[in-house]
Amino acid sequence: MWKEEIASVREYDFDYTLLRWSLDPLTRLNREERWVDVPVKLNDEHHIVRVKALGTTSHPCFEVSSSSNENRDILLQHIFELFQWGRDLEEVYQHFQKTNLAKLFHNHYGTPIVKDFHLYDCLMKVIIHQQLNMKFAYTLSTRFVQKFGSEINGVWFYPSPEKAASLDYDQLRELQFSQRKAEYVIDTSKLIAEGEVDLNHLAEQPDEEVIKQLVKIRGIGPWTAENWLMFGVGRENLFPKADIGIQNAMKQYFRLDKKPNYEEMVKLSGEWDPFRSYASLTLWRSIEGA
Repeated sequence: MWKEEIASVREYDFDYTLLRWSLDPLTRLNREERWVDVPVKLNDEHHIVRVKALGTTSHPCFEVSSSSNENRDILLQHIFELFQWGRDLEEVYQHFQKTNLAKLFHNHYGTPIVKDFHLYDCLMKVIIHQQLNMKFAYTLSTRFVQKFGSEINGVWFYPSPEKAASLDYDQLRELQFSQRKAEYVIDTSKLIAEGEVDLNHLAEQPDEEVIKQLVKIRGIGPWTAENWLMFGVGRENLFPKADIGIQNAMKQYFRLDKKPNYEEMVKLSGEWDPFRSYASLTLWRSIEGA
């Protein structure tokens, strides 16, 4: 067993990340004690890393621990990148103080973009969740993982692409997946398992190229590609204009009579570049009451 203390750069609202993750029944965490158990897959090995907040939003500090001694350095690097502790959120805050979102960022200071645990897991989750209300979306992804994934000490791991690729559509239909969604999950997993889609390679490409390649896959549209880039890869300049939550948040924040259309969203977001992902996340947060 090893433990390591890590200080983040300036302000970092870890408690909001725990709140957001608490919506997912698959995530093992404790908001009162301020820790989360992160499932980490290294090749064929499964590891669990606990991340616990020791500091505050203003003075962030974290304790990272795991029983996987031989992989300590790799696991630490994975966690550091996952939580993006090197990102100076003060720079983001100062940028938005010059925009029409100044008040929003003042009210929700230090909101980080924390990546989902693995690229494949994130893609499966956004495919499953697309066009569903949040409660049923998490019901489906939970059923998928608990049926075909694995559990170690209370921590759930998504199935591998190979495992998902081997499933029949009817196996997902039994979990209340629609026929099309079952096809999207399994067929996309087959492309990944067979090497036709390399998520690690995609994650190194520019946003526009990633979206161009992903939307070629049946069942993946711009919303799914943008959300994968934001939460899977951690990209900072995504603004999913088709997202109803963002539309509702903009309607509320800008006191509009109705949800903004595409042109209005483009106009209102003109000053947000190159940190539009932070704007998206903070807008979502504003209507979650967090």
